[in-house]
Amino acid sequence: MQPIAVSVGSAVGAHPLWVAVAVTLLFGGLARVVRGVSTSGAVAGGVVCFALYAGVGSEAFAGLVLVFVLTWGATRFGYQRKLRQGTAERKGGRTASQVLANVGLAAVCGVAYYLSKGNPVFLVGLSAVLAEAAADTVSSELGRALSNSARLITTWQQVPAGTDGGVTFAGTMAGAFAGGLVALQFALTGWLSWQGAVASWGAAVVAMFADSFLGAALERRGLLNNDAVNFLSTSLAAALAMGITLV
Repeated sequence: MQPIAVSVGSAVGAHPLWVAVAVTLLFGGLARVVRGVSTSGAVAGGVVCFALYAGVGSEAFAGLVLVFVLTWGATRFGYQRKLRQGTAERKGGRTASQVLANVGLAAVCGVAYYLSKGNPVFLVGLSAVLAEAAADTVSSELGRALSNSARLITTWQQVPAGTDGGVTFAGTMAGAFAGGLVALQFALTGWLSWQGAVASWGAAVVAMFADSFLGAALERRGLLNNDAVNFLSTSLAAALAMGITLV
């Protein structure tokens, strides 16, 4: 069954590989210069960038850039406060494992889109992954920067901001907004219909809450690390969004 909630913006593989390579090197280099990622993170981000640009096109790359800008800005916001709390991101930037846990599945969706000769359902999954990555990171970073305490999503117990599984009103609203911006970008460029964009955004928000639940139930107990939680959350976002468009 063909998904009815998406529309294709341009031909598969329409961009020369040398352009994809150039864009990849530029993106990875700039991300490293501004310390958004470590050296290993820049390499991993470059792989994701190449897969999106070569497999899907410039619009998918624009989505990745938007996610990077949103998460980089949120990480830097209130950095000194988060440093005092002991919850600040390391100064060297996110590592390869962190990058792949958050946006690696977007690269998989990009490759699947290319290999399937442009099956648009993979664009919905790609958008949902990027939207969830933005939503989760922005909600966590701004929640820590703007709130002194949070509520544990499983018991509603009050805990310090930055606790695994803790949610705040400010962080939740900021995260939902960030995820919406990513989905909106795909709609405005014509790569997703408005229904597809809403599906990817809704799936991202649900997965953002699932991330908090996994953090409270499993990460706090040492059963999963943060990278595993992030990967499971982006996987859920992609599965939900793709499932919705196929119903």
